[in-house]
Amino acid sequence: MAGEKFHEWLSREGRMVIVGASLAGLRAAETLRDEGFAGSLTMIGDEPYEPYDRPPLSKAVLLGKASPHHTELPRRREIDATWRLGSAATGLDMAARRVRLADGDEVEYDRLLIATGVRARPWPKESEAQLDGVFTLRTRDDAVALHRRMRASPRRVFVIGAGFTGSEIASACRDQGIAVTVAERAGAPLVGALGGVIGAVAAELHHDNGVDLRTGVMVTALEGDSAGRVRAAHLSDSSVVQTDVVVVSLGATRNTDWLAGSGLGAGPRGIACDAGCRAFDYRGIVTDDIYVAGDVARSPHPLFNYQFLSLEHWGNAVAQAEVAAHNMISASADRLPHMWVPAFWSSQFGVNIKSVGVPSMADQIMITQGSLAERRFIGVYGYQGRVIAAVSFDNTRWLEFYQRLIETGAPFPLEFPTVDRRPEGRPVPADFPDPSLPTHGPTVTLSGYSPADRRLVFTPARH
Repeated sequence: MAGEKFHEWLSREGRMVIVGASLAGLRAAETLRDEGFAGSLTMIGDEPYEPYDRPPLSKAVLLGKASPHHTELPRRREIDATWRLGSAATGLDMAARRVRLADGDEVEYDRLLIATGVRARPWPKESEAQLDGVFTLRTRDDAVALHRRMRASPRRVFVIGAGFTGSEIASACRDQGIAVTVAERAGAPLVGALGGVIGAVAAELHHDNGVDLRTGVMVTALEGDSAGRVRAAHLSDSSVVQTDVVVVSLGATRNTDWLAGSGLGAGPRGIACDAGCRAFDYRGIVTDDIYVAGDVARSPHPLFNYQFLSLEHWGNAVAQAEVAAHNMISASADRLPHMWVPAFWSSQFGVNIKSVGVPSMADQIMITQGSLAERRFIGVYGYQGRVIAAVSFDNTRWLEFYQRLIETGAPFPLEFPTVDRRPEGRPVPADFPDPSLPTHGPTVTLSGYSPADRRLVFTPARH
């Protein structure tokens, strides 16, 4: 009874603090109110803007089809929150239950949700990163600055990294008639996320659309002129590319620096949490007053050998935030696990790419429908004899079917006939790069596992 009374008090009078004025942060706040939370709610964000949508920044915004100033996320309801925007969280006192802000203030909480997401990985040489014309793309301000420079008719845009964001930037450049060079240290675009078989198709897309694609190379230096403007990129094969705009697309860094010394289980790979989104401390003991959601979270997934997954996915941020918010105000018996199947989409060079599951775990892939040559197909990934992922190029209508195969642990290779099975529909190595070598494309990071080897049928909640 004491526990029930505590949660009744928490729902009426408790203090909820959400660090991260993000997609996950906003959806968590809305869920708290939807489920009857009537206490105080504080939203903390390092940017001066209320939560906005990030996927359009590398797609519609760069194409000039959407304004970066009008990408605010739609509100499901009023959340009656105190907004602390433009002042980043700089520290956490777990014992006193306080979040320290950059402006020197402190905010007390009874329950804390951390949804700080990720930031773009900068160019490692600071003097070169500060050259005029060198950009990253993660925030609204980044998109405004890059879009403005692209409208100024640059002679060439040079993109470092051929992951999803880098490829989308290259696509936006070609759509506007801007010359673009893409440098990728791996053998093809998207190999970190989708493997070499699909990477070869992505490379063809780049070439056929006029991209100067350089693979198997590293950028060794960015050269500036006497006025501090970038003028060239030097590559490891000794070539030099003249350019006046460089976009650094080297993946993301999780925003956990502010938690150093807090005692929370946080590091470069994110914040470890259990299936109910409760954060672990540095000793591996689960907390009951700190929760995590979105890109910054590392959580175990039973479908994928209980690996701790860090998911940079829009849908995962929403689903995990809703579970976290529900559990923050629920008694133990009423809490839910977060077991969303990862899903990701991209639009580049006129092709719609979508994946479900965790392709980067796979050792094999088979094309079950369509054709690689036609660039309209579905590829299904297998690992240790079961289906773990699927990817579609301009062929999304069957993807839900393959998601159900992932959820039920269907055997791989697939043996059922399909109406358009081609001779290429046999399992082949998925050709992922060595995971110890950095690539620019993965949107799912495998970051540890449980040794428990369990087979199960996953039945997602329908509510």
